[in-house]
Amino acid sequence: MKLEIPGHRAPAVGLEVPLEMLAACHQRIEGQCATLQRLVPHLLVQGADADAQAAASAVMRYFDTAARHHHADEEVDLFPALIESMAGSDAVCLREMTAALTREHRELESHWHALRQVLDELAAGRAAVLDPASVSAFTGLYARHMAREEEELLPMAARLLSDAELDRIGLAMRARRGLGPGS
Repeated sequence: MKLEIPGHRAPAVGLEVPLEMLAACHQRIEGQCATLQRLVPHLLVQGADADAQAAASAVMRYFDTAARHHHADEEVDLFPALIESMAGSDAVCLREMTAALTREHRELESHWHALRQVLDELAAGRAAVLDPASVSAFTGLYARHMAREEEELLPMAARLLSDAELDRIGLAMRARRGLGPGS
């Protein structure tokens, strides 16, 4: 059984289009969650073989870097820009949404911390049990979280944020990743 490890299959979009980049990141997160889900039965049959080790390493690498940047992109740049763009009672609704999404980020990070410990063991070739309920809780929460962002948050951002504000967010996202303007 060859364990498929997803790469960057999402559309190739750059940080110059930050909303599209955030949506593409969701597709990559879905791919990593799918790998995590496939890893559960793979371990039962194959154990911590080379495929399992590679998959565990790839999932850890993704969630330790790109997913953390993604949460920061939203919390540090996108959410404040959206709130700033609103006035009156609309801002209250938006504050509630961004606060809920931020709480979900913390919950996802807590789930990730527990899963990462098991994946670290697997990546090192040591036998470990990846709890199906923990994987399901993590991937389910991520799926619901991303759906809300794609159905509510990103369309709202596309409507409300100016090109100049989107450019500023894109530059901040580049800086977070250690990339200069235009690189």
